[in-house]
Amino acid sequence: MRIDGRAFRTIWLGADGASVEVIDQRALPHRFALRTLRDAGDAAAAIADMTVRGAPLIGAAGAYGLALAMAADPSDANLSTAHGALLVARPTAVNLRWALDRMRARLAPLKAGERRGAAFAEAVRIADEDAGTCERLGEHGAALIAEAWERNGRSRPVDVLTHCNAGWLAAVDWGTALAPIYKAHRAGVPVHVWVDETRPRNQGASLTAYELLGEGVPHTVVVDNVGGHLMQHGRVDLCIVGTDRTTRTGDVCNKVGTYLKALAAHDNGVPFYVALPSSTVDWRVSDGVREIPIEERSADEVTFVSGETASGAIETVRVVPRGSAVSNYAFDVTPARLVTGLITERGVCAASEAGLLSLFPGEEGDKAA
Repeated sequence: MRIDGRAFRTIWLGADGASVEVIDQRALPHRFALRTLRDAGDAAAAIADMTVRGAPLIGAAGAYGLALAMAADPSDANLSTAHGALLVARPTAVNLRWALDRMRARLAPLKAGERRGAAFAEAVRIADEDAGTCERLGEHGAALIAEAWERNGRSRPVDVLTHCNAGWLAAVDWGTALAPIYKAHRAGVPVHVWVDETRPRNQGASLTAYELLGEGVPHTVVVDNVGGHLMQHGRVDLCIVGTDRTTRTGDVCNKVGTYLKALAAHDNGVPFYVALPSSTVDWRVSDGVREIPIEERSADEVTFVSGETASGAIETVRVVPRGSAVSNYAFDVTPARLVTGLITERGVCAASEAGLLSLFPGEEGDKAA
């Protein structure tokens, strides 16, 4: 995607071939800054503190982190240690484990002297594959937007509601939930996006709006709880969100607040789609509510808010009274029964085990992985 006319991905191998560059998402939308990762510890920290975020990007960052570890020490012991340290950086998104396990499977049979080059090559391959996967799922999702435009008699833009940030900043490129919007927009289908602010970190208001503004996609930022009102008044044609982990039965775990949007969509007959690369499917899990670990993040994310003042300074202020208890659950689970369909790189399917297997046959073997 482009920033000020220059093409960027969210993560790439540094020019020295020994470091990794990422966009520091904590600085957006007020500043565009890069951060250099020089070792596996830097990569784990970037994942944990949300310099990088979004399930696909977390996976790519983990892969690069393991490559950095192999550049420093390609021993079996360090392969195991680095794998474990990176794996615990964020607990909910399954892409991290998927990428780290893929890297370990590629590197473990090799001699120590062969691991550095192979590790960086595999990490680059994972990143390239993610960009291609997201672009393909964008094409499948764009067809749904085009269909909605036809149903409207091509009389007005298609209104899409999304939640959190599932655009190119959440992946290596293109993104998941926003990829169909970008593809539709570039194909000339008029689309307007309702952007939930997405408390507590405001990824919608800061990141999704930043992306859409850069791409020239019409959008409106709204408070998190206005979605139901918009649906009641016929102002949402479809919802598209991302997911950090999807069960083999079609339950989806995404940024907290997604479940409430799905309930409102179900009550108002609004199609509710979830866009995901297949690496986000956890074939070992069948019940999302009971089995997916829900990350609890620092209370400071709720207690304090950062923003740009009229003078251009970035300030952080307290919005919760001192002494009040604060809880910060980062995700919730939307049951498959509330999901109209899953948008993947192989097409759109029902949110069910049969639906997923119709596109990804043979994955049953991963249940016991």
